[in-house]
Amino acid sequence: MRLSALALGTTLALGTAAGLAQAAPLDNEPLAARSVAPAAAPAAAAAPAAWAAGTRAYLVITTPGDTTAVRNAVAANGGSVFSSFDAIGVIVAHSTSASFAATMRGVAGVQKVGATRTSDVPADAYNPALPANPTQAAAPTTEPVRSDMTQIKADQAWAVNQGSATVKVGILDTGVDDQHQDLAPNFNAADSVSCAYGKPDTRVGAWRDVDQHGTHVAGTVAAAKNGKGAIGVAPGVKISSVRIAEPGTTLFFAENTICGLVWAGDHGFKVTNNSYYTDPWQFNCPNDLDQAAILEGVGRAQAYAEGKGSLQVAAAGNSNVDLANKTTDTSSPNDSTPVTRTLTNDCLDIPAELPGVVTVAANGTSGTSKASFSNYGKDVIEVSAPGESVYSTAPGGKYATLSGTSMASPHVAGVAALLASANPAYTPADIRAKLGEQATDLACPADARCTGTTAKNSFFGEGRVDALKAVGGSTPPAGAYFENLTDVAIPDNTTVESAITVSGVTGNAPATLKVGVDIKHTYIGDLKVDLVAPDGSVYSLHNRTGSGTDNILQTYTVNASSEVANGVWKLRVSDNATADTGKIDAWNLTF
Repeated sequence: MRLSALALGTTLALGTAAGLAQAAPLDNEPLAARSVAPAAAPAAAAAPAAWAAGTRAYLVITTPGDTTAVRNAVAANGGSVFSSFDAIGVIVAHSTSASFAATMRGVAGVQKVGATRTSDVPADAYNPALPANPTQAAAPTTEPVRSDMTQIKADQAWAVNQGSATVKVGILDTGVDDQHQDLAPNFNAADSVSCAYGKPDTRVGAWRDVDQHGTHVAGTVAAAKNGKGAIGVAPGVKISSVRIAEPGTTLFFAENTICGLVWAGDHGFKVTNNSYYTDPWQFNCPNDLDQAAILEGVGRAQAYAEGKGSLQVAAAGNSNVDLANKTTDTSSPNDSTPVTRTLTNDCLDIPAELPGVVTVAANGTSGTSKASFSNYGKDVIEVSAPGESVYSTAPGGKYATLSGTSMASPHVAGVAALLASANPAYTPADIRAKLGEQATDLACPADARCTGTTAKNSFFGEGRVDALKAVGGSTPPAGAYFENLTDVAIPDNTTVESAITVSGVTGNAPATLKVGVDIKHTYIGDLKVDLVAPDGSVYSLHNRTGSGTDNILQTYTVNASSEVANGVWKLRVSDNATADTGKIDAWNLTF
């Protein structure tokens, strides 16, 4: 399973075989709801035999509770127990016997057995190397508010509630650089772990990143608001790293995912982010014995975590396909030689398509479009969030700009964490419902693939998530707020203005005057946008950048401390070319 993140200017995650951020949500026939046995510590598994060439991993599914008899049967039939999760009745077994699965399927008490990979278990599984602890670069001296944050109103939400330190968010991914200056203040080492190979590894540093994907995701959720680098959606919550990617391949096999989800439930994670799909199958089909066991095992782990109070948020995938109408898969298995196979909607991308999981599509840079790579699907996509050219943390104290539904999902996980912070009694179902109810409706573009209504459609689900509503805000909370909602047309090669009269504000404007701009215009590289103060002073906001990008939806910060606050302020927009026109849709000032 490869990263679903696309490095800016590359095609890393589009159509790659890796599970990262390739998470594709398909939920035509969800797994039945399961009742899971009360929480229990993982069983004391028999020590596995030493690694041998040809070792394969299997899920052995039995009744939750006491798995002693089935674990004994594993050892009696040519296998060894690598780990066991008795609370959900899932045993991770290793064997070099080609007949192991078939034999175990005939054992009393065994419900399903399936190989989790089509390649050998690496020797590293028996003596895992610790990931590198990278040297940290010098911290940046600025912390600009990015457009992805303004699109979901996170910048406004921070003035109300930045998130509670009692809320823990699990980053189930490639690991997290806990030493990063933007992540260290919010990092929770006590509940961090590696679940690579399907067994908890609690050694210090086992949770660290074996790529960059997980560190980037973690920053989007909760990078600290500390005056340097980036700011996360919920900069006040705690993040824990649950590394489920294996080193070298960065694949997320089923036993790793199961271990991570059970860990999330047992360690009180209110939210987890899952920007991946469970390798090696992009879609698991119930008519295949191996994949049926994977569906059952991961499904039980998700139900267990949810039952313990944890909401899972997952990326929809980057193949630009209709997840409500699956036909073929040519990328699986991704740990050996892919084959072309016919799919039905019974074949699920997991964990994204499991019941109770929030499936997230990616918006383009405008905030109102579908990112070109994002999967979609009627009644599959639940909400959307920014996923294109997202700036966030990278290992070694660095920063990177990545694109993918992997980048959209942590925006939603961050909003979910804000909801949990503002409403501590909310259940996972409550948070899931509020994410949709509070989302900003996005209409379908002129694209026949987008079906449904403005309130709910196949591209955006119930819309783009709203961080301000998540914390109980309905108007900008900080300072006096003034807004002009009157449309002003912007013809070609013309300068237009929209005015706001400010009154009742004492003294000068602040050094952090917020200027919210909503301009609908194709090819924003044509535009120059300025704020004009009452005395005629001009502050440049946008000067013919962005090339062919559509629309400006952004909040700018202006040092207007030398200006008297009261008076007529103007937004001046100049169109400097032909062929593209638009309008000032709205703009506002927050003092």
